[in-house]
Amino acid sequence: MLISQRTSAFKKWLNTSALTLALSALSLSAWSHDTSWPVEADGASAAGFSQATIDRLDAAMEKIVSDNDVAGMVWLLAKDGKVATYETAGYASIEDNRPMTKDTLFRIYSMTKPVTGVALMMLHEQGLWDFDDPVSKFVPEFENLQVMVSYDESGAMQLEPLTRQPTMRELLNHSAGFGYGLGGNDPVNEAFRDKGVLASSDLNELIDKVADIPLLYQPGEQWVYSIAVDIQGYIVEKLSGMPFGEFLDQKIFNPLGMHDTAFYVKAEDKHRFADVYRWEASQGKLMRNEERPDRPSYLDSTRLESGGGGLVSSTHDYARFLQMLVNGGELDGRRILGPQSVDMMRSNTLRDGLLLRGTDTRPGQAGQGFGVDFAVIFDPVAAGSVQGEGTYYWSGAAGTWFWIDPVHDMYFIGMIQAQGGTRPGAANMRGIAVDIIYEGLK
Repeated sequence: MLISQRTSAFKKWLNTSALTLALSALSLSAWSHDTSWPVEADGASAAGFSQATIDRLDAAMEKIVSDNDVAGMVWLLAKDGKVATYETAGYASIEDNRPMTKDTLFRIYSMTKPVTGVALMMLHEQGLWDFDDPVSKFVPEFENLQVMVSYDESGAMQLEPLTRQPTMRELLNHSAGFGYGLGGNDPVNEAFRDKGVLASSDLNELIDKVADIPLLYQPGEQWVYSIAVDIQGYIVEKLSGMPFGEFLDQKIFNPLGMHDTAFYVKAEDKHRFADVYRWEASQGKLMRNEERPDRPSYLDSTRLESGGGGLVSSTHDYARFLQMLVNGGELDGRRILGPQSVDMMRSNTLRDGLLLRGTDTRPGQAGQGFGVDFAVIFDPVAAGSVQGEGTYYWSGAAGTWFWIDPVHDMYFIGMIQAQGGTRPGAANMRGIAVDIIYEGLK
């Protein structure tokens, strides 16, 4: 009787107004959206592997850490929507005696790029841009860019005007002609460093600086890793009318439950943030890198929202992002992109004869091209790869890496923080992981 009375009272309370019903439904919907996955591995057999294969993989990654190739690592392998292994080894901070854990936060640097690509493809689905649009349609500051033809020993450049405007497709696959400043001794890349393009306070300042620097080559002529994805982030801002970071939060991170992914680390999460290490030959051990004095701290919420390399994330969060892509743009009932958009992202769009990392002085990597902010293995035989056709991948400057094999419905994430010197004879951890995993599929 008491239960019946309480039920009746509860129903009466629910019916007090339509607003209450709407809010209750919203609350229940939010409550039912469980974003905790992945927490633990489902197991080798659940993912279609033998336990011996996974034991071998885990042992190999643990040995890489125990050999001091890296201070610590988190790795995750998933197949057919099941997690075969999700393990940790070593330290997030040797000096502070902080072990590597599943909720450790990492600078993912260029693994930010695919996230930016997804954001831009969401706006493509809204009809706000097309692949053949000139970049200057959205960034008019680039309309009168010039191109470096040659330069002398003093760095003086001979320039020529654009033969045509670079397109959005070329911006997305790094063949638009922009420099970056991460490498190269030519005057264009020197200008990126001298102007502090990557140290800009915001994306508007970054665009202004890039607009004053010539292109390395005419659009479409070569593949060169570039500032293109930071420009993409700016275009997301302009087309959406939202700050780039806010767009990512609202449209990608919150729906996917990527609550540890952002352009900065909250003060209360500092203890989860891994340090970066290098091998110091003179001391014969790993040494912690100091933070760059010319850039804002990762604890600074006003850091540049760099679409090319600014995000911090966790293994959990990035696994959810990758699983969304594997699922054709959806995860846990939340659709981020349509399947056709994901297919576009992982399709090679470089013109015939242009290959990944190909330049006028080297042919590039056979069988590999580029799509929307991913490298793509479009011909595994030519590439000498055991991975499936259409495998797409990228990595970050501090060693983080991932790949997705759509043929085998499988992906791998390796999270480390290593930048600088490496131990003599250090293992090729990426190759070792691939070899063990694919031998296990035979």
